[in-house]
Amino acid sequence: MKKFELLAASALVSLYACPAVAQDTPPTTQAQGAPAATSAARQVDPRSGDNDDIIVTATKREQTLQDVPVSVAVTSDDTIKKARILDLISLQASVPSLKVYQLQSSSQTGFQIRGFGNGTGNIGVESSVGVFIDGVYRSRSASAIADLPDLERIEVLRGPQSTLFGKNVSAGAISIVTKRPQFDWGGNAEATYGNFGNIEARASVTGPISKTLAFRLYGSVNQRDGYYTNLVNKVQVNGRDRYALRGDLLFEPSSDFSIRVIADLNHINEVCCGAVTIFNGPVTQLIGAPRAIAGVGAVIGNPATAFNRQVVYNTSPNNRLTGKGISGQIDWNLGFAKLTSITAYRTQTNDTTLDVDFTGADISNQTTSDDIKTLTQEFRLTSDSSGPFNWLLGAFYSDERIRTGRNILYGADGRAFADAVTITRGANGLPAPGAIPPILTLETLQRAAGNTSVVPGQTYFAQGTGIFDNYRLNDQSFSVFGQADYKLFDRLTLTVGGAYLHDRKEAVSNVVLTDRFSQLNLNNVPELGFLPLAIIAPGAPAGLRIPTNLFAGLNAVQFFYADTANHGPVNFPNANENGILKGDKFTYLARAKFDINHDINIYASYSTGWKAGAYNLSSDSRPALNGVGRTANPENVEVYEIGAKARFHGGYLNIALFDEKIKGFQSNAFTGTGFALVNAGSQSVRGVEVEGSYKPFRSLVINASGTYLDPKYDSFTRAPCFSFDARCQVPAGSPAGTLPPQFRDLSGTTPAGISKWSANVNAVYTQTITDRISAYVRGEFVYSSKTPLTDTVPAAIASAEVKTVNASIGLNLPDQFEIQGWIRNLGNDNYFIGAFATVVQNGSFSGYINEPRTYGVTLRKAF
Repeated sequence: MKKFELLAASALVSLYACPAVAQDTPPTTQAQGAPAATSAARQVDPRSGDNDDIIVTATKREQTLQDVPVSVAVTSDDTIKKARILDLISLQASVPSLKVYQLQSSSQTGFQIRGFGNGTGNIGVESSVGVFIDGVYRSRSASAIADLPDLERIEVLRGPQSTLFGKNVSAGAISIVTKRPQFDWGGNAEATYGNFGNIEARASVTGPISKTLAFRLYGSVNQRDGYYTNLVNKVQVNGRDRYALRGDLLFEPSSDFSIRVIADLNHINEVCCGAVTIFNGPVTQLIGAPRAIAGVGAVIGNPATAFNRQVVYNTSPNNRLTGKGISGQIDWNLGFAKLTSITAYRTQTNDTTLDVDFTGADISNQTTSDDIKTLTQEFRLTSDSSGPFNWLLGAFYSDERIRTGRNILYGADGRAFADAVTITRGANGLPAPGAIPPILTLETLQRAAGNTSVVPGQTYFAQGTGIFDNYRLNDQSFSVFGQADYKLFDRLTLTVGGAYLHDRKEAVSNVVLTDRFSQLNLNNVPELGFLPLAIIAPGAPAGLRIPTNLFAGLNAVQFFYADTANHGPVNFPNANENGILKGDKFTYLARAKFDINHDINIYASYSTGWKAGAYNLSSDSRPALNGVGRTANPENVEVYEIGAKARFHGGYLNIALFDEKIKGFQSNAFTGTGFALVNAGSQSVRGVEVEGSYKPFRSLVINASGTYLDPKYDSFTRAPCFSFDARCQVPAGSPAGTLPPQFRDLSGTTPAGISKWSANVNAVYTQTITDRISAYVRGEFVYSSKTPLTDTVPAAIASAEVKTVNASIGLNLPDQFEIQGWIRNLGNDNYFIGAFATVVQNGSFSGYINEPRTYGVTLRKAF
């Protein structure tokens, strides 16, 4: 609250700290020349039928889409409504080079641009794609997925943007620009009803409070039943239950000065997200076998009916997220330049529960809790754009404080599961006659040797034991940046820019392992050496002792720290690790743009990007010299790009060819119990992006965009190992207890999860019926070529190809009233959007499915 109060106070002080501004100057509306960097984009989308250019701020100054020498995709407010884009997940259908996916929970949303991106699942790893809303950086995915408010446009900037945007944009940036308050009364409201019980309502109102002060208020509610059914308790999963509130004040005493203050609140409380069974390995089949656990077979998923969207959870995946923040932006035209200041403070809390074994048995459950506080400040000084030389100088500061916890605990069936998978079985799959679970045998022998803390049948895999992960992470970063454009002669413009970036992370871990079985060194159980072998092998020669490594083969069910010498966590800071990760980098760009004529230009650029190092805040974190390290080194990006942009009567065509490389890509693979954070030596992608629009006649607009990507791991010698890869198997004849290799070499292979071809083709036909009534029809085809989903699952099990059709039809009636019917995924196309190795079930795999067909009716009224 203190930071909220300070920010509000500073905004109030700013209102009175401007004696040079004449209070009786008539206020200006956006159309009359609001400050350039924040003025509303004019309704200039040729795809909507207008003749003017699309205005973007990709270079933090207003330019037309055709003039800016950057690969950027723009989605207008008109397209957002007609295509029914409600959040960033649905935006990806309109931008082929963008991939957005929500997997494990409502707080886990990932972004990729040109195939590059990371940051889901492990809160210590920041995204390589930065999300900005009205210039405010949203540091975590949960704070960027809420329903979109009143929008002007969304810009997707492809390739590294570190020179101007600073933090965590090594793969690209998504810039969301909302509508500013107006000095004329206006507003809109809409209501939606659709299948799966979908009910939505949105409304906003804007108008003047005084001659110099205007406001905009926005609110939304979004509810929907889930499209998965839980076979265990019949609860529906993947529903929607969220609301958003937003208040926006604009103080504009003159065309040279303005202050904009925005406060928002987003809340999510829903059951999400459903993971289906893709393949059942032997362990999962055993869980479902009769009399395997607790005397009966547990419910398990059926891979043959995966697309029936039936999940198997004994604990519902509940998510409760709250994000709120306040920001203040000051724009002051000083004559020779414009000064912009953006201050923001945000908080985000996430609480999630999840059945992580994905079966009807109560084997293990996970709870997570995150508390994130972020303060950001940006200053920019931008020249007045007159003359051949233009420049921009700026600085950015971020202070983020994270408290996070993740507990994975055994349930009531945890011990029965461990016994079932380790007991000797006959050819019929049932326990061999007289077989005793080896874990019980171990407990009995330890007790017989005098270890009174071990109680046979109760000590190992006891309900409520497991691992408690708790971390604190403080991240302070700043950047100083600048860019200059010089028009060497009438048609040639040269651009240079640079940024110095600095990042400092300080982390503290408090991991407590209460899983006593994982704490054992099964290669040397001291108590066994005191017992005569005759106890378990009658007739054995006198004097022989039980081998201390007799139970080494049970390490497969040591789910935590089996690969470490101490069989337990090493918390930090400690004598060898100070818990501090620092780094800095100077990034730069050079670009040349040549105007062939008024309608055609070409450009060539070279730019670099950087993302700071990351902490592995999961139970897979290890001291730096013991397997998977605590941290990952920074990502360094470079890209060569050439492009051409052409406008012609009725449309435009833009083409970009690029060669992009990330050195030290932060791979964050889920291993089944945690995340293996390692750096790939080098990952590259060559590709082509094409985007165009054509209006053959007044009533029809055709839009098309496509991306070709050719990705490659140039060097990746420490990729995490998985049992399906032969390189990761324990060599035949190895002693009992030998652990499989940790790493494999993926150098020269194609990274998974990146479609070679992706495209979007859509058309809008508008028909005037009377002078007050019109109608439109919009159709859209979305395509992505087949690709393996992830390097952590066999390609034969989890690959995806997308062929989706979306459509809408609308009727515009008098008094700005609209009726829209819409349908998404018309053909009910089914495909996986993500996959992973099922937790503690070696050889089994689970996955996430796209949304099924949805449809509904939306009513809109504007005034």
